[in-house]
Amino acid sequence: MFEHVEAFPGDPILSLNEDFQVDPRANKVNLSIGMYFDAHGNLPLMAAVRDAENALASEIKAHPYLPMSGLPSYRDTVQQLVFGNACGARTQRLIATLQTLGGSGALKVGADFLRRIFPDAQVWISDPSWENHRVVFERAGFTVNTYPYYSSTTGGLCFDEMLHALRAIPQRHILLLHACCHNPTGVDLDRNQWREVILIIAKNKLLPFVDLAYQGFGVDLDDDAFAVRELTAHGLSCLVANSFSKNFSLYGERCGGLSVVCQSTNEASRVLGQLTGVVRANYSNPPTYGAKIVHRVLCTPALRALWQSELAAMCKRISAMRHLIYQRLRSYFADDKLSHYIRQRGMFTYTGLSAEQVNRLRIEHGVYLVRSGRMCIAGLNEQNVIVVADAIANVLLDRKKSKSSQI
Repeated sequence: MFEHVEAFPGDPILSLNEDFQVDPRANKVNLSIGMYFDAHGNLPLMAAVRDAENALASEIKAHPYLPMSGLPSYRDTVQQLVFGNACGARTQRLIATLQTLGGSGALKVGADFLRRIFPDAQVWISDPSWENHRVVFERAGFTVNTYPYYSSTTGGLCFDEMLHALRAIPQRHILLLHACCHNPTGVDLDRNQWREVILIIAKNKLLPFVDLAYQGFGVDLDDDAFAVRELTAHGLSCLVANSFSKNFSLYGERCGGLSVVCQSTNEASRVLGQLTGVVRANYSNPPTYGAKIVHRVLCTPALRALWQSELAAMCKRISAMRHLIYQRLRSYFADDKLSHYIRQRGMFTYTGLSAEQVNRLRIEHGVYLVRSGRMCIAGLNEQNVIVVADAIANVLLDRKKSKSSQI
């Protein structure tokens, strides 16, 4: 019956992580998967999360189903964190918010919802973008296109080319945007650039879908949500997928949210109803435990202050690792292009390494990067950063020697 089914090639990042797990080398370094590791290379349990879990353990109750839309208190907390307390659309109840299975679940529910109400639309993602963005929207039935974003020459944003491409996108097409800490490049728009993009969105009647997976890992919680809040302040309809996997270190609990900014309370009510219909068709209702942890932390002043302090420390450590690897590589090269290590922000950076060089790093040095050359800076620490920098230098210097021998 199933003999015609083709083999699944696997997810390139998750498959690479599985290869890392079976690698017997003691000095191996995993910089592929997007997870934050502490200074000792361990996945942290944040103190605020631990205290919230301890408090929940003293309130053990039965485990009923949640509503299809999720835990109401959690949904309100998501809105507050993403849009801010001063958001007019929030106080006017113009935002429909749904609890989802992480940020990926938010993207999936949003994609299915949009496919039903905009069947002729196409989706536009940055070049490059997180690999799963294309997968999610294509599986939903959309044609997925790209717009220019990253310049391999400068290691920064090709903003003029991006604006030119956005102006040519047809009306009512869907524009996927990274709110902060762009995955995979680490290159973000500044506030003035966001304002220019938003003017094009408004003029050309595009529908923005903002992926906010790393709130708190760029500058701070408020600054990282600037694009979302600016879109809302302009009265534009948009979708926002947010995640608590990284900033709460709750990867396995799948805590996320999908918010849709509407033009009236009636519209928001109807949109929420249709979103719950998508949830019912996929998984009926979300889980309870992680949502209760997030709500407890964000609604308990002492725990929230502790969480924000821990999150700021995580962000600061990532920045410190950027400077350390930059300084070590500078001892080998005087190339200004290395500055992208400290100019980019968030968990990722684009190294500029080719697929062949990435392969050599893995085989010869036990250093795992994604094939595109994306490095998860959050996997570096003071014990492995020199090993990684030296391995990269070895690969790059070998390439230069090869070119010299050919001349």
